Amino acid sequence: MAETEQVLKLTPDGELRFRGPFTDVVTADLKLSNPSEKRVCFKVKTTAPKRYCVRPNSGIIEPNQSVSVAVMLQPFDYDPEEKNKHKFMVQTMFAPDGPIESQEQLWKEATAEKLMGSKLKCVFEMPADSGSQAPVSKVKESEDKPTSSKPVKQVQLETAPPTYASIDDSETGKKDDDVQRLQTEVKRLNEENAKLKESEVRLRKVAISETVSSSPTSSAPAPAQQAIPNLPPIVYLIIAFILGLIIGKFIF
Repeated sequence: MAETEQVLKLTPDGELRFRGPFTDVVTADLKLSNPSEKRVCFKVKTTAPKRYCVRPNSGIIEPNQSVSVAVMLQPFDYDPEEKNKHKFMVQTMFAPDGPIESQEQLWKEATAEKLMGSKLKCVFEMPADSGSQAPVSKVKESEDKPTSSKPVKQVQLETAPPTYASIDDSETGKKDDDVQRLQTEVKRLNEENAKLKESEVRLRKVAISETVSSSPTSSAPAPAQQAIPNLPPIVYLIIAFILGLIIGKFIF
């Protein structure tokens, strides 16, 4: 099945050049232009996701609009003898009509017939004054090595196609780890908060009980009134008779 032709225009097209020295982050700019009348979803992939940082690494380009992508190569020890095999792929597809709730889910459900792709190889360049020449020992070794008179049979090895990984996959993993750590921290704080609330309630109960026990109770018995002595009836009669005589004297 023939591959669907890429709808986007890439600038540069074919390769990304990174100019050293590589002791710091080196950035290559990539421009993605959408000349069509439809929205286009894009995703940037690479064969070396740990060596690069891409902003933005995915998104949607509106009709007749463009997006600038910064491809940042992380610092590393440059070896001119090492053959660079890093490659990038800009994968695209037409966006569906209407709002898009999840681009991640949209890419998961996309079929191969809808996908378009453009590949770019990475080229590392060193300044002219860096003296990036092959070591003399290796050159000398190759010159002094005797050549065999026997014909050498050339065997062409089958190389497997490069494997491209989404840069946002590794970043999503980091985000998931951060979210998991935050969720664990929130759970721990909630548990500590619950324990503090329990301690506060317990202390309040203790304080209330101590206050009640130390304050005088309102149900304490009132002082007993002076009891009236119980006297025999004859005594009451005598007192009444005497009071009657006294009153009679005043009247008469």
